[in-house]
Amino acid sequence: MGIRGVYIHIPFCHQICNYCDFNKVFFKNQPVDAYIESVGEELRLYATEQPGRFNDVETIFLGGGTPTALTAAQITRLLELVRTYIPQQTVVEFTSEANPDELSRDKLEALFAGGVNRLSMGVQSFDEGLLKKIGRTHSNEHVFQTVALAKEVGFTNISIDLMYGLPNQTLEQWQHTLQTAMTLNLPHFSAYSLLVEPKTVFYIQYNKGKLALPTEDLEATMYGHLIDEMERHGLKQYEISNFAKDGYASVHNKIYWDNDEYAGFGAGAHGYVDGVRYSNHGPIKKYMDAVASGQKPVIHEHTVTRDERLEEQMFLGLRKTDGVTHDEFMRKFGVPMIDVFGDVIASEVELERLIHDEDGVRLTRRGRFIGNEVFQQFLL
Repeated sequence: MGIRGVYIHIPFCHQICNYCDFNKVFFKNQPVDAYIESVGEELRLYATEQPGRFNDVETIFLGGGTPTALTAAQITRLLELVRTYIPQQTVVEFTSEANPDELSRDKLEALFAGGVNRLSMGVQSFDEGLLKKIGRTHSNEHVFQTVALAKEVGFTNISIDLMYGLPNQTLEQWQHTLQTAMTLNLPHFSAYSLLVEPKTVFYIQYNKGKLALPTEDLEATMYGHLIDEMERHGLKQYEISNFAKDGYASVHNKIYWDNDEYAGFGAGAHGYVDGVRYSNHGPIKKYMDAVASGQKPVIHEHTVTRDERLEEQMFLGLRKTDGVTHDEFMRKFGVPMIDVFGDVIASEVELERLIHDEDGVRLTRRGRFIGNEVFQQFLL
């Protein structure tokens, strides 16, 4: 069976954001060129060991870190290696994450020539004071210039990430960010509330009592404004944190929410193949040494049990506005959804957090505000 998606991790950054807990290192003095060759070798090992597994790939996603921390020449080499081992005939979406202040014309042209057809830019806020607080280095002008330049190069599928619930962020600041974002006339937006993760600058500040976060009520109000503003501008909410015009929903991220399988490559990358979730070595040297020895650089594997698959189908699928369908559940598990989760579904419908009909189950608007509380009810 082929895999639907491929994720490739580029762990290099020129600046580390205060909230980021992804596997990353400062770009300076790193073996960047050698790392790119190691990713190519990992792709070769996978393609050689399992011929045909890349034949049906629908999406490729370059994440990080920051893929656009690479030079144009390094981007070109990386994409050459990707095309060498992954047939492009079935790929409908090829995304690269990007920072607005790093996307020069030569990098955009290298991405576009290499097959990338979607950009996902980390903008986070249009309040430049807040940007400094969270460790971002771009300005609003960078965003407007980069979006215009990307369109000139030929990109039509451009998304930006926004964040709310930031330290000392006001509702007025969030409204201004949303209104400014809408002037870009983009087909896709992602918006996430701040999570204070371990091993981040914000986590240290939080534990010292030096991180002033908005209240839960204010954060909920911000989320409500987000939903309403997107709807006003013709962007459909297709997942708790994602909004798109028709035809622009992220194909790659839908693989995760559908609980389908994908392969992950690079230092610290995660994958889900043949019922096994795995993660690669995070430290770059350990990753590269493993690949150089002719071995897959996997440090951890977990065979997903049937109960875990059932749980994941619900709490991942319910993130989608369309929810989890009866047909899909039956196809994957050979048993009606209602036979497994009937009591939970009935209880959540009574609490007006779920809708249950002939198609399946999905969150109500109220349920979207407290999704994690709903998801927990589906743990077996």
